[in-house]
Amino acid sequence: MSLATKKIAEAEELVRQAEKSLKTSLLKWVPDYDSAADEYSKAATAYRIAKAFDKSKECFLKAIECYKNNKAWFHAAKCYEQIFLLAKETNTLADVDEYASKACTLYQQHGSPEAAASALDKAAKLTEQKHPELALRFYQKAVEVILIEDSTRQAAEFCSKVSRLLVKLQRYDEATNAIKKEIGLNQQTESYGQIGRLVVALTLVQLARGDSVEAEKSFKEWGSCCEPEEVQTLQTLLQAFDDEDPELAARMLHAPFIRHMDVEYAILSKNIPLPKGLDIKKKPQDANDAQKGLGEEEEEDGEGGGLC
Repeated sequence: MSLATKKIAEAEELVRQAEKSLKTSLLKWVPDYDSAADEYSKAATAYRIAKAFDKSKECFLKAIECYKNNKAWFHAAKCYEQIFLLAKETNTLADVDEYASKACTLYQQHGSPEAAASALDKAAKLTEQKHPELALRFYQKAVEVILIEDSTRQAAEFCSKVSRLLVKLQRYDEATNAIKKEIGLNQQTESYGQIGRLVVALTLVQLARGDSVEAEKSFKEWGSCCEPEEVQTLQTLLQAFDDEDPELAARMLHAPFIRHMDVEYAILSKNIPLPKGLDIKKKPQDANDAQKGLGEEEEEDGEGGGLC
């Protein structure tokens, strides 16, 4: 007997036991939701191992109803997590939104905001590659949820994921606001080294927006948190944009610490439009050229006088 066949037989037996637990009789007036929930949950796991994903999902949903009847919100939320993890196997990642939201709500109802944020984080990681917009909503919701618990440091971590995903989606205006919020959270935890790196990221995003003035303002406001190398590079970079010097700007954007930032910012630094440069009129090469030009002008003046 193969493993799949064995697990399916095991799951079917567990389902029969669960159905029996839910039956009432003259001596049993109330269904045994607790036992039925555990049995449905075990059956779902067995079906999943056998790769019978639809039946696994069906059993998890039945387990959830039993847990809800017992007001076991935490266990019901766990089952919702298992369902949206199944979505990867069934290639139905768009369905993750519904079940991740329900898991989050039940965790909050149980009084576990950290578990709620963790579920949203799992859902975001699951969908980020194919559905980045959906993943972004999960991360944004995670920030809101975890701030209820006043867990500022963890909120900053989720906010960082929001910022980087917005940059990846090229939504630079929103990314600017997200990075500023991230800086504010890090100020509360006095994580000044992290703030310095975020100032670099914010400068890059604002330059990508084509707003070198705002980039300079941000640097002046928070630049004191940067490392000496970061300060020197940002000062030179902003001066290059101010002077419209594309070659110097390109050199600064290839600074080693910029190339080793989070991948989204490293890629962004390669795509920032460089200043176009100033068109400077060609000056006479030497005094002889200048004298020659002057002589030509005098000759023209002389000819003009003769005509009059």
